Amino acid sequence: MNAPTLIPDNTLITATPEAGRQLAMQLARLVVKATQPDADVRKRLREVYANDAGMLLQLTLVTATEFATIAAANGYWRAA
Repeated sequence: MNAPTLIPDNTLITATPEAGRQLAMQLARLVVKATQPDADVRKRLREVYANDAGMLLQLTLVTATEFATIAAANGYWRAA
């Protein structure tokens, strides 16, 4: 089984903050897929974390970290 591409199109550069946020969410999902490549296991575990507030909060932290990385790569979307 091939590992998923962890940085789509090999760039963190996005046109807008909204696109950056969407990329951050995609990257968070890709990390889960890379960590647990078995789709059946991921599907089984989804019900566990979907009903656990602490796990959901941790997911938001992962996404926020990804977004901070993307924002920095984009110079916080400031005009050059």
